[in-house]
Amino acid sequence: MLHYADFKKVKIAYTDSGKGRVIVLLHGFLGSHELWSEFGKKLLKRFRVIAIDLPGHGKTPSIGYYHSMELLAQSVKAVLDRVGVRRYVIAGHSMGGYAALAFAELYPENVSGLCLFNSTSYADPEEKKKDRDRVIRLVKKEHKHYVAEVVTTLFAPGNLAKLKEEVSKARRVATEVSKQSIINSLEGMKERKSRDMILKFAEYPVLFVIGKKDGVINYETMYPQMGLCKYPSVVMLEEGAHMGFYEAPEETLKGLAAFAERCFRKNY
Repeated sequence: MLHYADFKKVKIAYTDSGKGRVIVLLHGFLGSHELWSEFGKKLLKRFRVIAIDLPGHGKTPSIGYYHSMELLAQSVKAVLDRVGVRRYVIAGHSMGGYAALAFAELYPENVSGLCLFNSTSYADPEEKKKDRDRVIRLVKKEHKHYVAEVVTTLFAPGNLAKLKEEVSKARRVATEVSKQSIINSLEGMKERKSRDMILKFAEYPVLFVIGKKDGVINYETMYPQMGLCKYPSVVMLEEGAHMGFYEAPEETLKGLAAFAERCFRKNY
C-alpha cells in the first residue's frame, strides 16, 4: 500500500511495512520502490522497511527542472518525519546511494548505518560528466529507446537470460519515468559533489555492496572508499554487475540484514 508525504508542493510516495527497527530503501536512477518489493518482503521478518519513490520516479512527481542529491535527501527526510522515526539504517542503490550520502551529510544524527548498494561516494569525473551531457542530448530526442537499452547494461551479460522477469520489470519501471524526470536526474547526478569525507568521519558502520562485473562503477575504485571508514563492511559479488539485489538476492539480503543488526545493537 502506498502512502504519501508532503514536500515542496508534491506528494512523495512510499511504502511502510513491518515492525521494529527501520531500514530505509532508496532506489536508483530509473527505478522505484517496486524494484525492492521481493527484497523488502524478506527483510520484513526482522525489520520495518520503508521504501521511497524519489522525485521524478515511481508515483512521485518531478520537482522543477533539476534534482540535486540534496533535494532527494530532503524528500527522504520529509517521509521519515511524516512516519515519525528518528534513527534508521539507510540503504541506497546507485543514485539512491548518492542521495543517502547527501542525507548523511545533512542529517547525521538520524543515521544508524549507511549502505552503498552498487554506489559510490565519488563525484563524476570530467569524462563521465561529458557522457551525461551526451545522454541528456539523446534523451531530449528519443528517451524511450535510451531507457530500453540502458536497463540491459545494468545486468551482467551472463545474468540476462537467467533473470528475464527481473530485467523485464526493471525495464517497465524505467519506461514510466518521464523525459523531464530523466533529464532532472542526470543533471543532478552530474553536478553532485564528492562525499568521501562523509565516509571518513562517519561514526556509524558503512556497508558496501559491490559487483565485480559492474559496468557503471568500477569495483576497484571502492577499495579506497572502504579504507576511509571507521567501521566498514563489504559484500563482494563475484558474478554481479549493477543490480545486486536482483543478481545475488540471497547474498545481498543476508549481508544487509546482518549489517543492520550490528548497527542497531551498536556491535561494531
